[in-house]
Amino acid sequence: MNTHGVNRIGQTDAGKVPARFEGERAGRPARVPAVCGVGLDLLEIDRLAEALSRRPRLADRLFTAGERAFAAERGEPARHLAARFCAKEAVAKALALRDGDWQEVEVLGGGDGPPSVRLSGRAAARADELGVRVTISLTHSKGMAGAVAMLVR
Repeated sequence: MNTHGVNRIGQTDAGKVPARFEGERAGRPARVPAVCGVGLDLLEIDRLAEALSRRPRLADRLFTAGERAFAAERGEPARHLAARFCAKEAVAKALALRDGDWQEVEVLGGGDGPPSVRLSGRAAARADELGVRVTISLTHSKGMAGAVAMLVR
């Protein structure tokens, strides 16, 4: 048990699943979300910044208009674009996508709230085929950006 009375499989001291798990109502057992796939990607921010400066149209190919606008509104846009690129790579790895359009994985939010992804095309079809939803986490430091994608049933 941890200090909050919840063990590693999500059960409380009393053996019940905490209410934060979906499905728990009126004494029915909850359905604990299961992570069934993970993707991870790291990138040096300067590497992406240099690629974008050498090939100005690359940003249009890799990022949606919303992603580019999000980054442009913040200091150091390359840092935010690098984290979004990592998320796209992490999602592709988690879904085992061999090829696809970068626009099919769009990173939403991530400013003051948690980030999420909107899938379309082959990425959405693959998630439907697997019966999963995709959650992400983004991070960046002065020189590196990273993301984790989790497939949840």
